[in-house]
Amino acid sequence: MESIFMNYKTTNISDVNVWFKATSVDEFPDDGGVCVKYKNKQIAVFNFQRKGGWYACQNVCPHKFEMVLSRGIVGDHNGIPKVACPMHKKTFSLETGENLNGDLDAIAIYPVKIENNFVYIGFSE
Repeated sequence: MESIFMNYKTTNISDVNVWFKATSVDEFPDDGGVCVKYKNKQIAVFNFQRKGGWYACQNVCPHKFEMVLSRGIVGDHNGIPKVACPMHKKTFSLETGENLNGDLDAIAIYPVKIENNFVYIGFSE
């Protein structure tokens, strides 16, 4: 199961060479997430309206290898936007991917931009 993580690697904004047009901003719940498929990846994308930001990360939680992070609960940890896995409440920074519980590896994160009412996710391919 750990081989699934080889599909996911954090992309920094400076390394983006593909902006994938995911869907309209209207398809996202306020303060919630949606799963977007890009090639062989499932990406969790969040409209964190309370924080005024958009975030994207791998959809797979490294705790039990379930594709569930897009259904996670978004919140705040000392000012850091985070998502909590809906199954076991493991939390991850939406800015860095760091596991805020300190007991798991970080998750991959991806840049997000909004243009003309559409959500784009950045990849380095």
